[in-house]
Amino acid sequence: MIPTSIITRDLGVLTKDTENIYESIVVISKRAVKLSADQKEELTKKLAEFASPVDNLEEIFENKEQIEISRYYERMPKRVTVATEEFIEDKLTYQSPDPEEEIEE
Repeated sequence: MIPTSIITRDLGVLTKDTENIYESIVVISKRAVKLSADQKEELTKKLAEFASPVDNLEEIFENKEQIEISRYYERMPKRVTVATEEFIEDKLTYQSPDPEEEIEE
């Protein structure tokens, strides 16, 4: 289960594969951005079903299904937390750049 509150992380666990905390953070942040984009697209599709060409205040405030969908997404764990758990559990694949290729003189 993914925690929904802030927890302290062991740097040794985060750097066991990369041996560099900054590289680990880049991998986790790129995954979090991808998760966020996927989740936003999914939410947009679900909320598009409720789009109305006529703005009726009663419909806006009384649409319980739309409110429940929004609450569901608010209760979900944060994308950075999910990405961190995936990284720790070795569910992410990534490729480190070759240090010799980076040096161009």
